[in-house]
Amino acid sequence: MLTDLAEWKALENKREAMDEWTLRSAFAENPHRVSEFSLKACGINFDFSKHLIDDEVRQLLLELARTRRVAEGIQAMFRGERINVTENRSVLHTALRKPKSDVLEIDGIDVVQDVHAVLANMKTFAEKIRSGDFVGSTGKPITRIVNIGIGGSDLGPVMAFEALRAFSQRNLSFAFVSNVDASDMAEALVNSDPETTLFIVASKTFTTAETMTNASTAKQWLAKALGDQFRSDRHFAALSTNATLVAEFGISSENVFGFWDWVGGRFSMDSAIGLSTMIAIGPSGFDDLLAGFHDMDEYFVHEPAETNVVYLMALLSIWYRNFFGCQSHAVLPYDNYLKRFPAYLQQMLMESNGKSVMLDGLPVEVETSPVYWGEPGTNGQHSFHQLLHQGTSVVPVDFLVGISPVHDLGSHHDLLLSNVLAQASVLAFGKNADEVAADGTREDLVPHKVMPGNRPSTLIMYPQLSPRVLGQLVALYEHITLVQGLIWGIGSFDQWGVELGKTVANAITPTLSSGDTSALDPSTAAAVELIRSHRSSQK
Repeated sequence: MLTDLAEWKALENKREAMDEWTLRSAFAENPHRVSEFSLKACGINFDFSKHLIDDEVRQLLLELARTRRVAEGIQAMFRGERINVTENRSVLHTALRKPKSDVLEIDGIDVVQDVHAVLANMKTFAEKIRSGDFVGSTGKPITRIVNIGIGGSDLGPVMAFEALRAFSQRNLSFAFVSNVDASDMAEALVNSDPETTLFIVASKTFTTAETMTNASTAKQWLAKALGDQFRSDRHFAALSTNATLVAEFGISSENVFGFWDWVGGRFSMDSAIGLSTMIAIGPSGFDDLLAGFHDMDEYFVHEPAETNVVYLMALLSIWYRNFFGCQSHAVLPYDNYLKRFPAYLQQMLMESNGKSVMLDGLPVEVETSPVYWGEPGTNGQHSFHQLLHQGTSVVPVDFLVGISPVHDLGSHHDLLLSNVLAQASVLAFGKNADEVAADGTREDLVPHKVMPGNRPSTLIMYPQLSPRVLGQLVALYEHITLVQGLIWGIGSFDQWGVELGKTVANAITPTLSSGDTSALDPSTAAAVELIRSHRSSQK
């Protein structure tokens, strides 16, 4: 058992011994703490000095990783072994960004060459859109792209588009539709011209209920607006492996881009799922994005565990989740272009490691994934930072910021940088009652202004946000996901927890109009009856 390991018990003992340990004292006693707990990866700086650790904790965590055979698990994934055991699949999102000169054979097939064949087709298609050579049914160039997907087929593309908006071709507009709520599609269509709109339908099976409902609505909208001139092949592209259903929908094979069962949805933004990203930033920009992913892959595999930022970030999450009882983890980008990055990480980390069963089918022994959340700074400072500083829950934080701005508008970036540095400092060191009183604060207000400090954070500073840096950051958290799962002994690459709800929803849908509700649970049956009654009253 995990909790029976000598390394685990040593960490438990160390945690108990640190009840009175503070970051203030740690910095006071060690003038070299910042340099000793700072690392660099792919040109990105990581300051771990404000974490509740000393060198002994770091070594114990690394020993835990060795005992859990993390290095072997990493190599198994990169070799293409079927580490997704419940679905008997390889996990090879890292193959999506390998150089064309590399070779990786799975079942006798060089998957790297397959990847680059799809990339070549994507590049041809993207250039046609960007140049205006690809035209709609009436001969007008496509100027609006609407990506229809859900989960990894939406979160990755929309995050990447927002993150790299500054690098996008501005005569093209983009929208992203995921929710089956009609409002999502309706709003996307408001500013769309049927003659110049292309819909990208992203569904591996081409059967995803939400995606296909939205795609059908888009097709009806086009057909109504364009009448006899409407041609599906001029307004639709598909990201799918189901050639039969795609053809039945009316999409030309030239507009179909496939991927493989060894690409999980939440790890797929650098596959064909990234077609909208490629159209926005161009094939060369997409190549830079892939290069960033590969940078971090190579670093992760070759950097020793002792100085590997992926190991340390993953192990720190174990330290806080399992030894401090921290239930959530905040990711706070001080970069407005990364405003969708926390939402993207929510799926990656929580769908992967929000598990209660280990790979051997037995219940987990410890708490697994914390809740990941966040918003961009400085906005968050005026909402939830109150809880971070003075709340009863300790929330570890990742701060992300570019040293140089994408847009240099006078003092803006200095103000942004000073704020992120201040937040990390105050979380770590706080302000005690004596210091508050020394400011001349009224005695009755002193306890209200005390900041306890000792709240951990990682300061992640990259040179400047770019396609390459975005790839590095995404790959960083992808690999953190793997290391966490290896420590906990869970399967990070399936998602059975999302399947039952889909099945039950399919059973409920026909009952909303008519039929027997006796098979439903009483609460659901009552809700169905309320919906029917309301609809009847509106007729």
